[in-house]
Amino acid sequence: MYLKKIISLIFCFVLVSVSAQETDEYVVIDPESIEPTVVDTEISKSAKEKNLRFSVLGGPGYTPDFGFVIGGSALFTFKFDPEDEHLQRSVMPIAFGLTFAKPLGINVMIKPQMFFKHDHVRLFGTFIYKNTNDNYYGVGYKNNHRVKRGEATEFTSSAIQINPIVLFRLGESSFYAGPMIDFYKEKITDPGSYVRNDPVYLEQGGTAEGIKIRSVGAGGIFSYDTRDVAANAYEGVYFELKGTYYAKPFGSDFGFGSVQFDYRQYLKLPALGDRRVLAWNIISKNSFGDIPFTRYPLIGNPFDLRGYYMGQYRNKSTLVGLAEYRHMFNFGYDTKWERFFSRFGFAAWAGAGLLGSNPIKYERVLPNFGAGLRIELQPRMNFRLDIGRSPVDKQTLIYFNMTEAF
Repeated sequence: MYLKKIISLIFCFVLVSVSAQETDEYVVIDPESIEPTVVDTEISKSAKEKNLRFSVLGGPGYTPDFGFVIGGSALFTFKFDPEDEHLQRSVMPIAFGLTFAKPLGINVMIKPQMFFKHDHVRLFGTFIYKNTNDNYYGVGYKNNHRVKRGEATEFTSSAIQINPIVLFRLGESSFYAGPMIDFYKEKITDPGSYVRNDPVYLEQGGTAEGIKIRSVGAGGIFSYDTRDVAANAYEGVYFELKGTYYAKPFGSDFGFGSVQFDYRQYLKLPALGDRRVLAWNIISKNSFGDIPFTRYPLIGNPFDLRGYYMGQYRNKSTLVGLAEYRHMFNFGYDTKWERFFSRFGFAAWAGAGLLGSNPIKYERVLPNFGAGLRIELQPRMNFRLDIGRSPVDKQTLIYFNMTEAF
């Protein structure tokens, strides 16, 4: 009953945000009445003149990893050159939240996708700040599955990650290449009994008080991209090969390397109607060397196997495959109500993950399936509410996010 109320309130915020996109007005909510109050402001007018579109959702919510939260998501989209009809809009999704587990925490994540100079230069990356509760279940399937989530697996993590990626188009092709850096600094305190006694944690210098971790790396990316819209593709292929090396001369406490392969493909299904898409994704992550225990490749997050707690399964190598059907409703665009209900849709997916000590020695298969609601807040930019199931752990988790999972 409590969860239903949370979902209902979040849903009201989404509906109000959708309505605001129609009228270019800013809307606030009185949680007691759940009736929108329209406030005249110059923000939307200014944003429109500056080629900026924005959607903001806020209020109470729920995440599987942190439980009840107060926070929201903001989605900013714009063109660096509004006169370039072929340049896709840059996307700046921002997720933020206050958590109420002990201690009170904050989590902010920004994942920009910027397009410059007729798409000859791109700026991607991940920027994170968090001071929250987290969990560690050990390394490898046997530990990950055997250890139960609770006070023993908890620790407090205060971390910052700065991971910019610059890509340059190779001629007039669909190939891109460029450098990246990754700076990650984390302070861990109040480790639970399981964390304090874990052999990997102890080997890396962990104590009953905690541990400090700094990893600084540099690397490169080679990609191929024919997607029509990067944030929500209806057709095309995306391929990425990324390699990063973390070394003590860079300022890192640990020396290790990482290689990641990411393949995505999108197929329109015109026989089923407009805006019906089949998408699939294969991701392989592999690390080697002296890997910090919080930086092992993970399975379970809002962008792959939704239904497993974040970081619940980790090892030196992971492999994930997913197929997802995406379906937006087409009620028409002649009236306001037709346009309103045509913003809604759903998605359903199924997939599996593997993890192991190396890319050719994997352990048990981790199946996954789920479905979710989609609401188009801006053209081709969706809010999603996903419900994912883990048959292995017999658990169902709920996710709220801007933009698609992949």
